[in-house]
Formats: sequence, C-alpha cells, structure tokens
Amino acid sequence: MTNQRPDGSPPAGPLAGLRVVEFASIGPGPHVAMLLADLGADVLRIDREGGNGWPNPIVDRGRAAMTADIRSEAGKALCLDAGDHADVVIEGLRPGVMERLGLGPEVMLARNPKLVYGRMTGWGQTGPLAKAAGHDINYIALAGALAAIGRPGEPAVPPLNLVGDFGGGSMFLAFGIMAALWERERSGQGQVVDAAIVDGVGSLMTMFAGLLPSGRISLDREHNMLGGAAPFYRSYVCADGREISLGPIEPQFWRELLDRIDAPALLRDAQYDQADWAGRSALLVDIFRERTVAEWSALLEGTDACFAPVLDLADVPDHPHMQARDAYIEIDGLIQAAPAPRFSRTPGQVQPARDAGEMIATWKG
Repeated sequence: MTNQRPDGSPPAGPLAGLRVVEFASIGPGPHVAMLLADLGADVLRIDREGGNGWPNPIVDRGRAAMTADIRSEAGKALCLDAGDHADVVIEGLRPGVMERLGLGPEVMLARNPKLVYGRMTGWGQTGPLAKAAGHDINYIALAGALAAIGRPGEPAVPPLNLVGDFGGGSMFLAFGIMAALWERERSGQGQVVDAAIVDGVGSLMTMFAGLLPSGRISLDREHNMLGGAAPFYRSYVCADGREISLGPIEPQFWRELLDRIDAPALLRDAQYDQADWAGRSALLVDIFRERTVAEWSALLEGTDACFAPVLDLADVPDHPHMQARDAYIEIDGLIQAAPAPRFSRTPGQVQPARDAGEMIATWKG
C-alpha cells in the first residue's frame, strides 16, 4: 500500500489508503464512489463498453477508470483480482446479476474475507419487488414520502431524485460502508451492505412518523407545516418574478420577519392557527410582490427571519456565503461543489485522475 498520489504528493482526505472497486452503474452508485474519492479513497471504476449511458464529469471525478467485459472470463478474472486487493466493492445492479456473473459477494468474500461488499438497489436484495425495475419516484412513493409533497387536489410532485436516489440511497450506502469498515477493525471480517432506497427513505421519514401521533405535525397537504401549507414555511414570488424562501417556524423568528416587513396586525397573532393559513399566505403574497428579490435580500438576509433567495443552480456559486466558504471549485472549466463534509486536520480534495493499471499495480505492491 502506498500513501503517495501520482504527482508524488500525499493523498488528501481522511480515507487516504482505502481501496474501492466501483462497478459502474447510474445515480446513487457513482455518487457514493465520488464521496469516497473526494475524501481520499483510491477508487477503481470498472466500466462496461460504451459506459453507463449517463456520463457525468463531475460525479465521475477522482477515479481511475477502465473498461472491461465482465461477462467474459478475462473480464471476470480482472475484477476478481482487483477485489482481492480492495477494501470495498460498490455495485448497483439488480439482485442476482452479480451472482450470475460470478462476481457476487459469496465468491468475492471467499477470496477476500475482509471485503466490504456494498449493494445499492431501490427495492433491496429481498422481497417481492426486489427484481422489478423502478426509479426514485417509485421508491419514495412506496416509502410514504411522495404522498406528502405537492399542492392539495393535485398529483404529488417528485422532489427531483434527491430524496430517494441520494438521500435514502447513496448517503445510506456510504454510511453503511463506513459502519462495516469500523466493525471490521474489531472482527477482521468484511460483510455485505444491503442498501435499499426504500429502507433509507423509511429512515428519513422517522421524524414524521414519530411526531404524527402527537398532532404536532401533519402530512396532509392542506395542513403540512413543512410542505408549504403554512404561511411561514413556503416560497413567495417577488416583483421581478423570482422567488424567496421563508422558514421562521419559531415564534421569535416569525416576529422578527413581521417586524422587518412591517406586516399588518392580522399576521401577528395565532401563528399556528391553521384555520386562516390560506388567508395569511395571500396577504404575504401581496406584500412580497411589492419588491424584488434583491430588495428583500437586502432587508432580510443574514437576520433571524429565516430567509434565503431561491437561487438557480448556476447562481449558487456566486452567492457571497458560498464564495466565503469556497464551497465551489472549478476543474477543467466545470464549476462544481467542493468535497464535503469538511475536516479540520485531513481535508478532502478532488483527486487527480489516476491510471487504472498503475492503481492496480500499486495495490498489489
């Protein structure tokens, strides 16, 4: 094992020295590999001929990549050899596919008992839906998240594919891999991590499940405080057609907002009385249409009014807060999020491109 990168400098990040084999997939699988690479792991990506159909120079950053036909004996042998020297394998194919290819966890763990074998699927490795096709919208629908999102009387609105693929998917697989590596320090044994998006979203929904019996929160769209029904937790259109977001849930923050916008007395009492939420929202709609986003930002941003402008993705890197934190970086002309989270002593860094052959040789050395 080496602690040097190709340019001779030490690897960056708390995961320096961790060896990861990524079988190319789409969505959450590549995102997990990006997270690990950003924090210093050596990631060897094994691609199929023609790629995965979703080339992404940002999500695919920091890897060594090679193309192999894993259905052939030569390709299979290459993958097994890489797995023999790896700490982690990531795969995102349907249950049973890797087993049919001779690259399932039983085979790879028999050869490398310390291997952590991470499996990313929507439905999980078991259950009646395990082998059915699906996407983020289906998984969050089954897990109870989608039903709560949208306007009353209208179809549910998918929140991009953030809640399922990445919130309940890649983040939970990354967490599971880290937990398995921690356990390996004591047992010396690897294991399989079955990361199902439906399981992860179910875990994300536990706050709501825990609060629903108390009546403190509702998932009914007409009464969902966190779903846009409350006048104090939603977005408003401004004079320039752009939007702002408000979230002063706590009474003291709500008063701060109302004082700063010189709101009428009608808005100042019974903040949580749902009977007139629609009417109060209508008042605020009229108020916020009187000024532009820039004008409201000058008045409210940085205060306890719980305010932020609604930015398009292209505008995010230019916001002063993001600039002050160096939250975005430019690589090969592409503006992209910097590695996260941040570490005080071993900060992450987007790793330089690696040669796959050199990486494998280093692992063997």
